[in-house]
This record gives sequence, C-alpha cells and structure tokens, in this order.
Amino acid sequence: MDFNLTLIGQSIAMIVFVWFCMKFIWPPLIDAIETRQKEIADGLAAAERGQNSLSDAQSQVDRIVAEARDRARGIVDQANTRANGIVEEARAEGVAARQREVDAGHAQIELDKSRARDELRNQVAAIAVAGAERVLAREIDASAHRDLLDQLASEL
Repeated sequence: MDFNLTLIGQSIAMIVFVWFCMKFIWPPLIDAIETRQKEIADGLAAAERGQNSLSDAQSQVDRIVAEARDRARGIVDQANTRANGIVEEARAEGVAARQREVDAGHAQIELDKSRARDELRNQVAAIAVAGAERVLAREIDASAHRDLLDQLASEL
C-alpha cells in the first residue's frame, strides 16, 4: 500500500467537497425539507379542522332540519285545526240554512193552507147559497145576508 500524492489529493478534494456540500448544499435542502414538513403538518391540521367543522356543520344541519320538521308539523296541525273549524262552521251554517228553509217552507205551507181554507169557505158559502136558492126556489140576496154567510163560513 503506497501512500502517494494522488491519495492525498483525493482526500483533500473529498474533504473540500464534503465541506462545500455541508456549507452550501445541505442548508437549502434541510430548509426545503423542513418547509415541506411544515406544509404537510399544516395541511393535516387544516384537514382535522375541516373534519371537525364538518361534524359541527352536520350537527347544526340535523338540528335545523329537526326544528324545520317541528315547525312544519305545527303548521300542518294548525292547518288541520283550521280546516276542521271551517268544516264545522260550514256544517253549522248549512244546518242553520236548512232550518231557515224548513221554517220558510212551514210558513209557506201555513199560508197556502190558510188561503185554501179561505177559498174553500168561499166555495162552500157559494154552494150553500146555491143550495138554499134551489131549496127555497127563490133568489137570496148575498149582500143582505152577508152576516149569515160569514157565520156559516166560520163554522166550516
């Protein structure tokens, strides 16, 4: 094994190369690696925060949906109550209208019955006068015997 100048030159070149790499190459590489590690750590932290905010948002959405369902259920119940009220109101109004119609019909029947009775009395009175004329074989003056005819009509 020979020690010659080439070996010493190569050793010096290697030492200079290592010193040069440690002085000028390693610091930017280490800075780039640390920067990249920091970016990755920040990205993971941001992802964790995003996951937490997503779960918070999901819980808020669930709460809002539950509130909306409760409000919708309340509105539907209120609408059903109002609809039932309207139906009952219409039913009562219909019953009242039917009763008015029945009462008006009864009044009309009573009026028609009274007219028919009066007409029948007049016809019976006319028949009685005609019958009396035939029986007596003479004419009876209707105006002179109006009291008699009215009494006869009221008895009928």
